[in-house]
Parts: sequence; structure tokens; C-alpha cells
Amino acid sequence: MICTGGNQRQIQAIADEVALKLKENGQRPLNVEGYDQAEWILADYGDFLVHIFSAAARQYYDLERLWRSAKSVEIPPE
Repeated sequence: MICTGGNQRQIQAIADEVALKLKENGQRPLNVEGYDQAEWILADYGDFLVHIFSAAARQYYDLERLWRSAKSVEIPPE
């Protein structure tokens, strides 16, 4: 999953909410990097990765370019 937050607090809040929802389903990250700086938080859940970027970091690293042939998955509203 790749997403963008508007500022450091929002980026951390997104990471916290993702972690909370996954924990409720028995999933815990193997590793989390970048939480304190909150420019790019990477949470490794083994079978999938969660990338939460600032707008500048997302543009700079351009992960979509690396994964351009990957299938895009829409997440339906609850």
C-alpha cells in the first residue's frame, strides 16, 4: 500500500490507525522504519508493505515508477 499524508502528524496518525486495525486482525509488523521523522514510514507486514509518504518524499522516491506493472487495487468504502 502506498499513500500520502499532509504533514508529519497526519503521517504518524495514518501509521497508527493502520497498525491498530491490523492488530485487531492479529497482524503485527515485522519492522517499522521512519516513524519519528515521518517523511516516509515503512511498515513491513511480511506479505505486504505499507508506505506512508510526505508529498515531497513520495514524488522524490516515485515508487509507482518501480511498480508500474503491478496491479492497482481499489479499496472500497466501508
